[in-house]
Amino acid sequence: MGDKKENFAEVLEPQSGLDVQHIEENLKASVADKINQGEDSELYLEAIQRYPNDEAIDKEAEKRLKRKLDMHLIPLLGICYFFYYVDKTTLSYAAIFGIKDDLNLAGSEYSWLSSIFYFGWLVWAIPSNLLMQRSRIAWYLAFNIFMWGVVLMCEAASHNFATLAALRIISGAFEAIADPAFMLVVSTYYTRAEQPWRISAYYLWNGIGVAGGGLIGYGIGNIKGGLQSWRYEFLIIGAVCAAWGIALGLLLPNSPATFWGFNRDEKLMMIARLRSNQTGIEGRKINWGQVKEAYLDYKTWLFTILGFLANVPNGGISNFSTLVIQGLGFDTLNTALLGIPQGVIVVIWIVLGGYANQYMPKNSRTLVCALFMVPTIAGALGFLLAPDNAYVGRLICFPFFYKSEQAPGYPLGIGSLLVANCLELMLFFVFRYAFIWENRRKEKMRDELRERGGESELIADSTAFADLTDIQNPNFDKNIYKNGTKHTTVRIRWWSPTQLLTHRRVA
Repeated sequence: MGDKKENFAEVLEPQSGLDVQHIEENLKASVADKINQGEDSELYLEAIQRYPNDEAIDKEAEKRLKRKLDMHLIPLLGICYFFYYVDKTTLSYAAIFGIKDDLNLAGSEYSWLSSIFYFGWLVWAIPSNLLMQRSRIAWYLAFNIFMWGVVLMCEAASHNFATLAALRIISGAFEAIADPAFMLVVSTYYTRAEQPWRISAYYLWNGIGVAGGGLIGYGIGNIKGGLQSWRYEFLIIGAVCAAWGIALGLLLPNSPATFWGFNRDEKLMMIARLRSNQTGIEGRKINWGQVKEAYLDYKTWLFTILGFLANVPNGGISNFSTLVIQGLGFDTLNTALLGIPQGVIVVIWIVLGGYANQYMPKNSRTLVCALFMVPTIAGALGFLLAPDNAYVGRLICFPFFYKSEQAPGYPLGIGSLLVANCLELMLFFVFRYAFIWENRRKEKMRDELRERGGESELIADSTAFADLTDIQNPNFDKNIYKNGTKHTTVRIRWWSPTQLLTHRRVA
């Protein structure tokens, strides 16, 4: 740490008296060496020079900037999520339009068509993320969405199980990038305190996709043409999805530096206000040491388990819900329409989750997640315990099944849902106490740095846009602090040049 002391002293050493300007220039030069944002590094340096701390950002101007960002980004991501869900549920609606009979699907072949989609997803998820890191994010996402539509249109030409299965694998591969890309876009333009509502805002289009899928299915079911209804479904939805992919490539920005419709001052504020995230914004080089760190981090595997548990019921919702509803005695068109109330409930639930996260006490996200699992568990119990003729009750409980001979109770399918949800509930508490422990350990690290003279590492500007992981960055915490006027996502000591001279810390 001796070298760090010396470097920090050089930054502090004035040319004459209290030459604050000299100190500031040297400090920014020191920070410039640590900014790792590729070809746009100069813009990022200018941003932290213009806005050296959060107090330098005009709050009213920041509010106007956030509203403008919301108008530009959230509708784009929302429409993407609409197609993201509708594309995955086309097979479910194709089932009630006769695809099983037309393609002579026997035994478990329909179930395999549902599952095999995720084979392509699993194989291509990591390579696709690596490609995204080396690519322009907007263009890469747009290309993949365009290919969703192209592959979906190709599925309309299927005449047997093998062809459709191969296309489903390819479709899963192209969709593997969706969630990581959406999260990357949100984290590029919003602080961590702002992200939950923005994620909710585009995620609720999942519900719109459920309801919209029902309306689209009903409309397509009324087409009287030379093709089977399910082929029209693949062709129409695929064509619109591909067209949206082209539009997205023109509308979504690749980075703050290339964001159309924003002047330079707005771009500088856009960048500077994300200093508190301590995650950087852009980085197109793969750091294999960080890859190794991610795989050795126990939290990676906790999230892997969470993803597995969350998707046990997800497969049933996406691919079997229409068949369950139809099995309760509804005709084809009414089955399609019954997807609408399910979508409305999803939208309401997501909005309620956003409000709960905003108004519950600080550091309550894991508690919000656990709280919202309880009704799902109750629904699964209701489905298992409801009488066989309680059709309305079973519809409300979000039905799934895996074996048709187990109708109408579907104990295996609903049992797997119940077990997965209970394990999820417990896992959220594991996350909560793991994050508390991590933050205490990080605070201890900062105390040790101060004792050993590593004050320069605690200057927020020196790590805000550096190529550091959450473990490597001493200024990164997993806490989210919220109050009515200011959001602070990390415990950082902000140092102005004058305060550097007098060693006064400001929280």
